[in-house]
Amino acid sequence: MAHVVNARKQCTVNPLKMSQPLGGALAFLGIENSMPLFHGSQGCTAFGMVLLVRHFRESIPLQTTAMNEATTILGGYENLEEAILTIHKKNTPALIGICSTGLTETKGDDGAGYMKLIRQRHPELADTALVYASTPDYKGCFQDGYAAACSAIIETMVPQGPGARRERLLNLLPGCHLTPGDVEAIKETAALFGCEMTALPDLSGSLDGHVADHFTPTSLGGTTQEAIAQLGAAQHTIAIGEHMRGPAELLQQRCGVPCTVLPRLTGLLPCDAFVALLAELSGKEVPQSLRRERSRLVDAMLDGHFFFGGQRIAIAAEPDLLIALGHFMAEMGATLHAAVTTSDAPGLAGLPMDQVLVGDLADFEQHAAGADLLVTHAHGRQAAQRLGVPLFRVGIPIFDRLGAAHAVHVGYRGTMTLLFALANMLLESHDTNAHRHGHPAPVQDTDNHARENLATC
Repeated sequence: MAHVVNARKQCTVNPLKMSQPLGGALAFLGIENSMPLFHGSQGCTAFGMVLLVRHFRESIPLQTTAMNEATTILGGYENLEEAILTIHKKNTPALIGICSTGLTETKGDDGAGYMKLIRQRHPELADTALVYASTPDYKGCFQDGYAAACSAIIETMVPQGPGARRERLLNLLPGCHLTPGDVEAIKETAALFGCEMTALPDLSGSLDGHVADHFTPTSLGGTTQEAIAQLGAAQHTIAIGEHMRGPAELLQQRCGVPCTVLPRLTGLLPCDAFVALLAELSGKEVPQSLRRERSRLVDAMLDGHFFFGGQRIAIAAEPDLLIALGHFMAEMGATLHAAVTTSDAPGLAGLPMDQVLVGDLADFEQHAAGADLLVTHAHGRQAAQRLGVPLFRVGIPIFDRLGAAHAVHVGYRGTMTLLFALANMLLESHDTNAHRHGHPAPVQDTDNHARENLATC
């Protein structure tokens, strides 16, 4: 069991955490024909847009209410009203997702009241969904803002009351730590059981890097308004990541849809639990193709555990991403040397280590000294260079490598891909260090030799 400790210092030296509004914007980008809007200063929006553009390498629609000193003091209703009307006139989005910022939250702007007043004064907005999410950036973290936006979408756009249930219609609430490729892989797995799965939000349809037939100033694909309205008719809701428990339980309260929260989908046992749940909900047997993928993963774990055993891994990531990666690496035999995250969250105490630190990348660099591998996003590359330790990039942002949006680290196949990538990096680092110190590289075990070793243990 891990003890979660907050770093106590006067300032953040090298930020690990990203803000709640940015997480909220990512959720809104998973809705078809939507426009995220930051209710704050221009700088908040500009920096957030640059980060998302560099990570996804796509055009990111993101607008701002452009608050200044006077409007911050007097209140931001006029700025918010003008921004919404301008976006509606120029871009005609189906949804405008408003994310509050620390500026307007500190002032105390009544976002819910503003929405009602704008609706009353402007009937021309009747066909445009307006969703306001409270996402102050002075507390919480990226995944908190993402979850808050998902809850706001459900509360605003999903009709209350039980709907007519549709068998094998499932809801998926994917956490922000899942890539568009991850979401697509989960939906494909559900399809093998004959299940139709509605993802909220669906980044696999909007930020998967496809080339559109025509230009659109809003989000390009994602969950439709019609699909959101039908979430209450689903047979079951599956949420991935503890931070999606709130939206899943909100949907259950509003519509009576039962829910299951899976903390992670990386690793053998979590994948087994997901597949068993799909088999139970669909009433079908597990397809042979999935059984084959599971067999491949088991063999890959047998092949790879020699390279993980005793290796010291340091991880810095959002809480649910840290939980998924930390448990998987510990299951492969690695030692969690250091773990730094952005916020205290449920599940962190269950990590197999003594301490999890809520801090920044400067804390991470200090505690990661002596590790064999660093795992964090691209901003950890300077620490890796100074420590002379290889860096495996995960999370957001990854701007110095291609294909971040298409990486798949969930399911049997995704777990196997992640296992090979990590093991190859550890193997390459070991060979490099052995060559540097004049030691011969170890002879690698074949499958037969490995099984003989296991049989004699």
